[in-house]
Amino acid sequence: MSKIAGIDVGGTFTDLILVDDETGEVKLAKVPTTVENQAFGVLAALASVGADLKSLAAIIHGTTTTTNAMLERKIARVGLITTRGFRDVLELGRRTRPKAYGLTGTFVPLIPRELRTEVDERMDAEGTVLRPLDETQVRAAVEVLLKGGAEAVVIHFLHSYINPAHEQRTAEIVRSMWPNGFVTVGHTVVAEYREYERGVTSAVNAAVQPVLSRYIERLQTELKKQGFAKELLVMQGNGGTVASSIVAEAAVNTVMSGPASGVIAAAYTGVQSGYPNLVTYDMGGTSSDVALIKDGLPSVSSELELEYAMPIHVPMVDVHTIGAGGGSLAYVDSSGMLHVGPESAGATPGPICYARGGTRPTITDANLVLGRLNPDKLLSVQSPVPMARIRELMVEHVGAPLGLDADAAAAAILRIANDKMAGAVRMVSLARGHDPRDFALFGFGGAGPLHAVALARELAIPKVLIPARPGLTNALGCTVADVRHDYVRTINRPLTQVEAGVIAQAFEAQIALGQATIARENVAVENIQTVHRADMQFQGQSHILTVAIADLNISLDELRLAFEAAYWQRFQVELKEIRPVLVNLHTAVIGKRKPVALKSIAAATPKASLKEAEIGRRQVWFEGGWADTPVYRRELLPEGARFDGPAIIEQLDCTTVIEPGNRAEQDAIGNLIITV
Repeated sequence: MSKIAGIDVGGTFTDLILVDDETGEVKLAKVPTTVENQAFGVLAALASVGADLKSLAAIIHGTTTTTNAMLERKIARVGLITTRGFRDVLELGRRTRPKAYGLTGTFVPLIPRELRTEVDERMDAEGTVLRPLDETQVRAAVEVLLKGGAEAVVIHFLHSYINPAHEQRTAEIVRSMWPNGFVTVGHTVVAEYREYERGVTSAVNAAVQPVLSRYIERLQTELKKQGFAKELLVMQGNGGTVASSIVAEAAVNTVMSGPASGVIAAAYTGVQSGYPNLVTYDMGGTSSDVALIKDGLPSVSSELELEYAMPIHVPMVDVHTIGAGGGSLAYVDSSGMLHVGPESAGATPGPICYARGGTRPTITDANLVLGRLNPDKLLSVQSPVPMARIRELMVEHVGAPLGLDADAAAAAILRIANDKMAGAVRMVSLARGHDPRDFALFGFGGAGPLHAVALARELAIPKVLIPARPGLTNALGCTVADVRHDYVRTINRPLTQVEAGVIAQAFEAQIALGQATIARENVAVENIQTVHRADMQFQGQSHILTVAIADLNISLDELRLAFEAAYWQRFQVELKEIRPVLVNLHTAVIGKRKPVALKSIAAATPKASLKEAEIGRRQVWFEGGWADTPVYRRELLPEGARFDGPAIIEQLDCTTVIEPGNRAEQDAIGNLIITV
């Protein structure tokens, strides 16, 4: 029982890494994602490597089920029970609008007004009962919601984060009447102030809870039929895993779990490679995700807004996403401007070169026209589209409107795409007070290594790190991810009014909750670690800054100094005359799983010399024009190989472009380190 399978479901492909801890054997798979039911793709990936499910110790699964359900609004019908007078909070929001200028744009709340019910009850901001809970009205509200066809229900009362007594009693009544287990109690999902953000987060949880529960049940049933008897773990957006037996209780935590797994793999790889400070760049078929890792720890934020008026205030790896992936469509608008994305060709019909009926050029097609991709090595393409046809469509859709030939049109697509992606990197680095030159760029995903060097050149990042299996990095993230649970408590007081011992007591209570949850999961962990942070702001401000806390018994003076230092690092401003406010205290309880040896992931069969690893040459376009370029097979590169660009590195899961003037070398665990 030494084998572990990490499986990540992306928009285009489902990736798998199967690792045997005892023998070091690694099996890899990349199969098309089955959009209609992701479970079929998961099973197909396991079957493609001949996995004996009876011998697996664990399956760790990253899924886009909840993210897709939210973006496509394929969600459950949800009802709400809330404090009288506050049924419209989730619709009124923060008085913003979908588009800043003009009376355009629409917004449809997750819960329709006819399913938002009110009952008499009221707590004040200190947790004192102002109006007792009317239990008769609660029962009447449940009847209204059931008659209205609600499948899931949210209980969301004012100030429940400070005193949850009314929510707890209401939950008892609702569960005694509700026909299923899809009851979301607001304070158990996120226990912090701001009723709008807390309410929306709870509503998202309720909306995706039935969707995720059904998917996990179907997947577990199919796995059990094939003999899998151990625990299925599911990736969360915070970069940790959770047992499938309890994952639906906080389904909202799995939103954005796919991007998080890649960042976790990057942090794991970077620390072992001597690059703890990274900007991660994950380019897949549909989108590109960027994130920041400092001192081996990914940035975590509770400020995600999935789309307009959809704030999700649970801790998640801080990932910035743009609609620029390999399948992003290029088009010229009516004013003659070239655009790339956010519309994507997806898995079906996909790029033109995938031969699935696509006729509109994508970033992948542009890379193919410019010689960066090998037309004979496209994954899962049975009958390739002739290059002449791809060039013809490139001219028809992009070249002709701009007066360009096929090569120039493809080059223009790459320039526009690279500019968008460089902007995303600036958002997670420069915009937050970090100099990109202090970091290395970690390029991964099926298309990331095609563009990583160009982005690093644009941003003056000196080093690019390409892992051994870039296209399977998210699956690796699933394999190496630890069990993790996050907790938050709102204090919301000026620091001078916080009582001594309150911080330590809050952290200790959250640690106890996390340890109890990990024990309930019954997942094998080697030890338990905790990470603490505080949300703070200066009095009168609305935006929050997060401060890392290493010592549970940190004094108030030490916390003030840490906040002032973080504020200076972020804004280069001192505000000595304004009092700091302690808003929230966060604790992450992490169950450390057995580490995975990265060298085995490389699965290399090195040759004695670089010349033997060369599998051909071809003409490739770079900024300076076309160049005769050697093509190397990644698995054949000799240990410690060093060579100069231009070069193309091919492997099963991706292609890496090394530009003229760059220098590449392979480290001891199979990563390519490129000096820009």
